[in-house]
Parts: sequence; C-alpha cells; structure tokens
Amino acid sequence: MEILLVIFVFVIGSIFGSFFNVVGYRVPQNLSIVSPGSFCPKCHHDLKWYELIPIFSYLFLRGKCSNCHQRISLIYPFVEITTGLLFAVSFYLYGFSTTFLILIIVISLLMIVIVSDINYLVIPDEVTIFFCILIFTVKLVATGISQASISLLSGLLLFTLMYLIMILGNFIFKKESLGGGDVKLMFFVGITVGPILGAFSIFLSSIIALPLSLLVYLKDRENVIPFGPFILIATFIIILFNVDVPTLLQLFR
Repeated sequence: MEILLVIFVFVIGSIFGSFFNVVGYRVPQNLSIVSPGSFCPKCHHDLKWYELIPIFSYLFLRGKCSNCHQRISLIYPFVEITTGLLFAVSFYLYGFSTTFLILIIVISLLMIVIVSDINYLVIPDEVTIFFCILIFTVKLVATGISQASISLLSGLLLFTLMYLIMILGNFIFKKESLGGGDVKLMFFVGITVGPILGAFSIFLSSIIALPLSLLVYLKDRENVIPFGPFILIATFIIILFNVDVPTLLQLFR
C-alpha cells in the first residue's frame, strides 16, 4: 500500500512539475500562467491534450514539437521527472507531515527557479514573494505566531547577510557577483531553516556549485552560472537530512 502511495505522489509531483515549467517560462516574460493554454515556445502551436501528459508526451513526441519539429528543451522532462522523484522521496521519508509540506514547497520553488534562472537569468519577485508568504503561513500554523515571527526575523537577517556578500563580491570582482533574485531568495531560506542553517546553506550551495562553475569557467569565462538553484538545493538537503544546529556545530568543532 505504501509503495502505491509513493507512486501516486510521484505522479502528482510530475504533474506539478509540468505546471512549474509553465510558471518558470511565462512569469519572467510577464505572461499569464492561465491563458492562453500551453503552446510550443518556438512556433506557438497550441498543444493537444496528448501532448501535455508529463514525461510520456516528451517520449511519445520523441523530444520534438509535432508542428514545427524543433527540439523540445530537455528542461521540460527534467523538471517533470525531478519534481516527481523529489516529491516521492520526501513522502517516503516523512509521510504526510509538516516536514513533507515544507519540502514540497522548497522543491516547487526550486523547480520554478531552475526554469526561470537557466532561461532568463532571473528569479521573478512575484514567485519569491508568493513562496515566502506560503512558507510563513505553514510556519504560523505549525509553530504559532511567536516562532513564525522569529522566522521572519531570520529571513531578514539572511537577506541582509546575502546583500553584504553581494556588495563585497561586486567590489572584489568589479562586476555583478550575485543577482538581486539570489539575495531576495535568502529571505525565503531564512524563514524556512533559520539564520544558522541558512548561513550554512550559502556555504553548502557554493560547494555544490563549484565543480560546475569551474567547468563552465574553463570553457567560456563570459558564461554566468545561475546561483539561485544551488541555494535551494542546499536548503532542500538540509531539510531532507534533518540537519539541525547542534549537529552542524558538532561538525565544525
């Protein structure tokens, strides 16, 4: 029975992943996420119902638009599959719980940011604000007004820290070192995991991003690596593996 629930959560996750593709593609362009219906971004062909089935439609169409026959970006199936898998893993570990709810919120924001940051190098303020409100609401219901207020202060503290890091980076490298979207994203991270684990997420995300950054830098020094997804990946790892402050302090002794 449990494995059926995990499969069900995977399917639901892949459906959400398909929607996150739409949000990540349209919001940065100031397009409605409701109307018009889904279309090919290259020829604007309106997609039929059988072209909208997560994962399977990509395989059925062999990765090409049925109208213009241009390649469909691998980001689309990647987001659908990854969202489904991460939803399923989170449910398998935590079941229907507050932690599971927090994890799917982080995953949802992560997937949207992956699409928007890779395609446009931007994290829409509307998306960040929506998820900040959403995670604060969960904290408010789960922990009460006192702890939720502390979460808001944590968000402000992390935002300030990231802003100072951006100023320092801009001064050292004589160019933009971090995007404003990354700085605002830290407000969400602060609300979600608190100031200490939030600060650790900056360190962890830098470690995760380092190999890819070096690879891209060696290939083309002008290329830019979106940092937002790595911040959220680090935050997801911290929550998934239940890293707490005492454990973290023990690691750095």
